Amino acid sequence: MYLLDSNIFITAKNLHYGFDFVPAFWDWLEQGHSAGILCSTEKVRKELTIGADELGNWAQSRSRLFLSPDASMVPSMQVLASWAHSGAFTPAAISEFLNVADFELIAYAHAHGHTIVTHERPNPLSKKRILIPDACDALGVPWIGPYEMLRASGVRFILEPSKP
Repeated sequence: MYLLDSNIFITAKNLHYGFDFVPAFWDWLEQGHSAGILCSTEKVRKELTIGADELGNWAQSRSRLFLSPDASMVPSMQVLASWAHSGAFTPAAISEFLNVADFELIAYAHAHGHTIVTHERPNPLSKKRILIPDACDALGVPWIGPYEMLRASGVRFILEPSKP
């Protein structure tokens, strides 16, 4: 199962898969969730619904796609928090990380054996920001980019024939 980071939804809306010209992407997200291929977490949904825009409305009306934290995440959250406090990051970076959706997303993936999908790229030398790929690598959580997920899922967005 793929767990989608906030930036997957935001970048899709703003750049590659706008609601107005690639509605198939958004339909596929719903179909992928129904098929048990993908989901995200409640904290990601909250990040998406902060803005009163089309993406926020979309996420608000599809709450089933966003999973709530559960008890099985507690040990993963402890391991992840311990890693964050390991001394490699600034206090501000740790505080931010523990309060944004990334922390919940990684803990959920760790607890349930899921793969995270993000646009972020690793930067193990960063001290001022904890990045998803670096935290995933530290905990042994698999992560990939969105195009890898789309290819691995076999999805194809095919242009409909033009109507006369």
